[in-house]
Amino acid sequence: MSPLHIKKGSNSHSAYNLRPTFSDVQEKHTLAVLVDNEAGVLARVIGLFSARGYNIESLTVAEVDHVGGLSRITVVTTGTPQVIEQIKAQLGRIVPVHDVHDLTVEGPSVERELALLKVAGEGEKRVEALRLADIFRANVVDSTLHSFVFEITGTPEKIDAFADLMRPLGLLEVARTGVAALSRGTA
Repeated sequence: MSPLHIKKGSNSHSAYNLRPTFSDVQEKHTLAVLVDNEAGVLARVIGLFSARGYNIESLTVAEVDHVGGLSRITVVTTGTPQVIEQIKAQLGRIVPVHDVHDLTVEGPSVERELALLKVAGEGEKRVEALRLADIFRANVVDSTLHSFVFEITGTPEKIDAFADLMRPLGLLEVARTGVAALSRGTA
């Protein structure tokens, strides 16, 4: 079929239609979910993601109100704007859920993660690992003659960058807490 015989209305593969459609754009969102601190709530929240095939990139859970019996679940997920809206709506319908906040769209927020990294090394590699740890403000929390355990706190991107630099120096193990996040200001 020659280019002159293309059917009318079939421009989805045209060079003039290169912008992604609204539904194709993947966005990362941080959701803060306030729930009753009771057995099975986390399983229900995770089940919602699992049953619908939504990915969880980071998940943290902790009790935040001992008197009121409330826990905060912070979930970092990726999806199209429609999928993110669907996740928030479905989370809000789970009975023990009190509140769902999309920190990504509600304004400025602070996100931090803690990681422990075990790095093996001797000689120059050991000196270089300590130098980089100082630059990244990572703390040595354990040391042997052949390895260090570094503690680092920061954005997920900072932790990724530190881990990438430690790999050639002898990175053995990484443990990460997942993102904890709060909106900025008094709201």
